[in-house]
Amino acid sequence: MSITIAARNMSDRTRDAVGEVLTGRRRGWRALLPTAGPAVIASVAYMDPGNFATNIQAGAAYGYGLLWVVLLANLVAMLFQAMSAKLGIVTGRNLPELCREQFSPPTVWAMWGVSEIAAMATDLAEFLGGAIGLSLLFHLPLMLGMLVTGAVTYAILSLTRGGFRPMELLIAGLVGIIGLGYIIELVIAPPDWGAAAFHTFVPELTDGAAVTLAVAIVGATVMPHAIYLHSSLTQSRFPNATDGEKVKLIGYSNREVLVALGYAGLVNMAMVIMAAAAFHIGHSDVAEIETAYSTLIPLLGIGAASVFLVALMASGISASVVGTMGGQVIMQGFVGFRIPVWIRRLVTMVPSFFVVAAGYNATLSLIISQVVLSVVLPVPMIALLVIGRRRSVMGEFRTGMPMFVLAVVATVIVLSLNAILLFQTVS
Repeated sequence: MSITIAARNMSDRTRDAVGEVLTGRRRGWRALLPTAGPAVIASVAYMDPGNFATNIQAGAAYGYGLLWVVLLANLVAMLFQAMSAKLGIVTGRNLPELCREQFSPPTVWAMWGVSEIAAMATDLAEFLGGAIGLSLLFHLPLMLGMLVTGAVTYAILSLTRGGFRPMELLIAGLVGIIGLGYIIELVIAPPDWGAAAFHTFVPELTDGAAVTLAVAIVGATVMPHAIYLHSSLTQSRFPNATDGEKVKLIGYSNREVLVALGYAGLVNMAMVIMAAAAFHIGHSDVAEIETAYSTLIPLLGIGAASVFLVALMASGISASVVGTMGGQVIMQGFVGFRIPVWIRRLVTMVPSFFVVAAGYNATLSLIISQVVLSVVLPVPMIALLVIGRRRSVMGEFRTGMPMFVLAVVATVIVLSLNAILLFQTVS
């Protein structure tokens, strides 16, 4: 009980600090911290175990050649996360709730169905990633690692009972561990920075497998549940704000999106660069997280391999928490179901345990889950485009034409990649 009270007091103090920011009594860098949090939580979706799987395979197989895909995906993510956060600030509603209000019932049910599939694919990646890290670092059976990941996730989610701030701080700490891990990896395995810089800005897709990986990277980076979730994180954080205050809040939100997702993008690039430096020459067939770990030991030492696993576990646990939050928003928003967290957790965990029990390749399952996410991704993107432009919903804050055009172009890019993948699969 005392922990809950302390957490609530921390959140109340944050709201008071936000009030000081809006009235001008708190300025400069001191104004940034109270308003930060939602984008940090959303950024976890861009550093989850699915990213580890796709980025390691991309770096090992194609060196630095797919870095441009990571950059492109991150820019798309920034755009849509900013739009989602703005939606929550302006309307006090989240994206699934507004979909239920604005679209026909058959459309809403269809959107909910595919979004639930995305939530299951998300959980598959997150649980498997955390379990693989625990299994390799502590020599646990994979199934036991999944149970431990689930228990830790539930314990972290209990922090939300007292307020939003303790959760944000804990997630920020886990995000810091992931980033620190890859800084250490890049120091141990110095890359070819010239080649990395070149391929970051020069597109290249050498074969069909590269297309599949490119789609998987987009799916692993621009996550459907993160787009839904961000609007929920901002909808009740700043209640009763005036239009003038909303303008300020949107400005602070955009800055946080730029910083938090910029950080996530750098981490993703570091994953590809590390895999390219360590595996591409001599070990380009490395396609699994377990193989990457065992290969790192003779190449870079047990220290580098252990750092890799610690970052993977931090990624799996934090992303699992955020995935559950996103799944809850999807279910409650689209159909109005309010169910306990443990039931929500159980629903999306079942496919993960099935994959492990059936003996499927864990890393391949991670890659496939990211392709599924990329296929589902246009649903929240298009919904955000449509609702964000409606004056009846957004009023004077509706999406401006320049940003709308950029968002349409980004959506077309994702749809085109998915179409190429589908054609390739059918062929």
